[in-house]
Amino acid sequence: MLVNIDVPDRAAAEAFYVDAFGLIPARRFGGGAVELLGWEAPVYLLEKPAGSIGAADEPRRYERHWSPVHLDVVVEEIEPALARALAAGATAETAIRTEAWGRIVGLADTFGHGICLIQFTRRGYDEIASPA
Repeated sequence: MLVNIDVPDRAAAEAFYVDAFGLIPARRFGGGAVELLGWEAPVYLLEKPAGSIGAADEPRRYERHWSPVHLDVVVEEIEPALARALAAGATAETAIRTEAWGRIVGLADTFGHGICLIQFTRRGYDEIASPA
């Protein structure tokens, strides 16, 4: 699996994801793309200008937008991870909540993409899972 994130400014996005999550730049593809490592899947930041055509002939928007697809970033401790993301420019959209499986907080990155920080406790999702 690869994670591709469209951004209007590759350099600013790289700084955000490095500062917020400790990802490491691995390779560059011209001036418009970078591969970041440090999660279970590599992340590719792809510079695409606002207003350029994306999927289904929709123009790209980088103000906060809703999508059913977002990133869940699993962290060891939610408070320091949240502080680091906020210091890098993320916006907290929810308070930290405690669920049966752990703790979660909703964020938006500086380009309008949704991100959740998740801290698993006890058995994580196994606390609420049942056989399919």
